[in-house]
Amino acid sequence: MKNKFYNNFDIKRLKESERSNDYRTPFQIDRDRIIHSSEFRRLQGKTQVFLPGEYDFYRTRLTHSIEVAQIGRSICNYLCKSQKEFFNDEFHIDSDLVEAICLAHDLGHPPFGHAGERILNKLMLDYGGFEGNAQTLRLVTEIFYRDGNRYRGMNPTRAFLDGVLKYKALFSQFERPENHFLYDEQAIYIDFIWENGYESIKNDTELLNNFRSIECQIMDWADDTAYAVNDLVDSISGGFINIAKLSKWKQINCKTDEEEKIVEEIIDWIKEDNYKQKFGAQIGEFIAACSVKKRTTFMDDYTNRYGFELVVPEEIKKRVEIYKKISVDLVFRSPTLHQIEFKGNSMIEKVFKLLEENYIVEPGSSKLLPDFNDRIIRTESEKNRRARLVCDYIAGATDSYAMRIYRRLFDPDYSSLTDLV
Repeated sequence: MKNKFYNNFDIKRLKESERSNDYRTPFQIDRDRIIHSSEFRRLQGKTQVFLPGEYDFYRTRLTHSIEVAQIGRSICNYLCKSQKEFFNDEFHIDSDLVEAICLAHDLGHPPFGHAGERILNKLMLDYGGFEGNAQTLRLVTEIFYRDGNRYRGMNPTRAFLDGVLKYKALFSQFERPENHFLYDEQAIYIDFIWENGYESIKNDTELLNNFRSIECQIMDWADDTAYAVNDLVDSISGGFINIAKLSKWKQINCKTDEEEKIVEEIIDWIKEDNYKQKFGAQIGEFIAACSVKKRTTFMDDYTNRYGFELVVPEEIKKRVEIYKKISVDLVFRSPTLHQIEFKGNSMIEKVFKLLEENYIVEPGSSKLLPDFNDRIIRTESEKNRRARLVCDYIAGATDSYAMRIYRRLFDPDYSSLTDLV
């Protein structure tokens, strides 16, 4: 049965596809390309909160992405059943599309979590910056596959590409921004997803970064749900958060009875040792809190994907914000995490500066990168392009691989002739 929510505008790919008569829908093809990619597999070795391998129960970027995808699919199914005035079997948000977007949403994150993202952006400010969401866009459009002596993208559909983009303002529209931008050269993809029809908001960075398709809105709420809840579960399980710390945090931070009640609830769950089950039930509540409302936009003549706004009650958003603030204050700002971040930042910075000297400023004679990377960087005459390719190499590394790169380059006691690629 054809889903009339989508049309030819939505399924159009960046380039004409040679594939015909596939048994899968275009969005299923997008999803399958993500799942079977090396970029997706690498997420198993990238930090979510704690370093992969530190404990066997900690979430990685991979398990987080899988959880976000499950939540995203569930939101689609819930909306289709609960919002009968809008959706039915022949007109609904495609859960395969949302799953693909959720699985891909963190592909561009570098090693060592958000700390790695911040240090790479700092190092790349003179070359166009670095941003995790922008790097995800770069992966799926330009460097998803190796094809002989070059990279190429996965040729995504317009709806998938649009759904991945949480932010659409460009680096040059800000003054040395910290995050929430796309690379300047990626403006062509904004032109593609909106068919050049966004003149009314083109210079408004706030509108650009907040005007999202319904699939992107669902992905964003699924992401918020997953990390607000599951980061707390991992932190409690790992001993970073306990009753004493929560009680002290409550005294300092809670301003209302409702806020105190939320924290006391977590304390009770820890006392009763059923916090995993209770937090798991919270995910179901956050899904069931979703609804949609109609809106009118400049994209309505092209697609239905912007004609709906995801609605989440303020009390639910407040609970999520409290969960996230607890994690930030008690975990992300803890000396242990800061020490790990400092070490990761130091390694990335030292590796980047060496590669900058040897490849970016003026290509030197030393071959410090694997053959493929060394070759494509040396064929680039433009400095910013060389910088972007060096950045791609570092950003694509898992935590453990980034550590091995550092040791090979700077540790005189480290030597492995079998560890050269």
